[in-house]
Amino acid sequence: MAFSILRAAAFCVAAAFTLSAAHGAPLNIYSETGADRLSPAVQDALPRVYVPNHASNSVSVIDPATLKVVDHFKTGLGPQHIIPAWDLKTLWVANNATATSRGSLTPIDPLTGKPGKAVPVNDPYNLYFLPDGSEAIVVDESLKRLEFRDPQTMALKHVIETPDCAGINHADFAADGSFAIFTCEFRGSGLVKIDLRQNRVVGMLKLSKPGMPQDIRLSPDGSVFYVADMMNGGVFLIDGADFKEVGFIATGLGAHGLAVSRNGTKLFVSNRGSDRMPGGPHGKGSVSVIDFATRRVVATWPIPGGGSPDMGNISADGKQLWLSGRFDNVVYCFNTETGAVVKIPVGGEPHGLTVWPQPGRYSLGHTGNMR
Repeated sequence: MAFSILRAAAFCVAAAFTLSAAHGAPLNIYSETGADRLSPAVQDALPRVYVPNHASNSVSVIDPATLKVVDHFKTGLGPQHIIPAWDLKTLWVANNATATSRGSLTPIDPLTGKPGKAVPVNDPYNLYFLPDGSEAIVVDESLKRLEFRDPQTMALKHVIETPDCAGINHADFAADGSFAIFTCEFRGSGLVKIDLRQNRVVGMLKLSKPGMPQDIRLSPDGSVFYVADMMNGGVFLIDGADFKEVGFIATGLGAHGLAVSRNGTKLFVSNRGSDRMPGGPHGKGSVSVIDFATRRVVATWPIPGGGSPDMGNISADGKQLWLSGRFDNVVYCFNTETGAVVKIPVGGEPHGLTVWPQPGRYSLGHTGNMR
């Protein structure tokens, strides 16, 4: 019954999008993620930045008010990302372990900031949730498959194999929730399109410039997916419906992570300063700011002394962009107006951090892809 209600709610949201478009109102899929539009589900959450230290098998917890680390705890092996659950009540640490050890998901209670008992799962590089909240999607990078699981217990329900998608890792969903596009990082595989109604692969897309596609994010009007590519130093534009490449925007060396401004007008692109994995410290890291309306870079913020900005997200008030410094063992806090940056030391190889709480009705996963 609960899942039926969720599916009905998701249908109503999709219908509202269609109705808005029909009446000429501009569609904005991020309309509910504006500054400080917090759900009642997160009103009592501690304001914190949770940082997974991939090489240290731990999480550093930062108080954004003081810019200081206030807690630190161990997780499973190889934590990659910290993911808000669809219902906003749990933060999951995706520990994708090693080639010889099974992975796990460590829950964090956002009311206390403390971890719970880890749940064993296969190779969870990343974690997403269907737009209706009915299933979690564990991204098994090394196994080239997607595991659809119960969003509360993480019990396995079914699997979609993606044998042609080497290094499957990041994703975003169509505005109506009918399909998702996942990036395939390794060996120039490109992108894979998953029909979520038929639960099957419906297409593979090779990009015009073979590289290493990373993070992916849908434009506010729902028409174009932006795909950061580390090897090509920029962002590919993909028409999701026709599943074809329609453009490219150069940003900087090692284009990697994407975050949308709280007013839905800008896309922040973290350029990791290296097109190799692993990279070195003090690279030519920067952040590029793309204007969605013009599809142009309107600002570039270099990191003084060099750096390696990776994954992260925007503060609830929209004033701070938080990014991990993957090869410099720090976290960066950027002022989203000026680009001024503060560095905070953390553990080894910090990766997909999340800022919490964040505005929005529900989470689609990753480090806080909110809708």
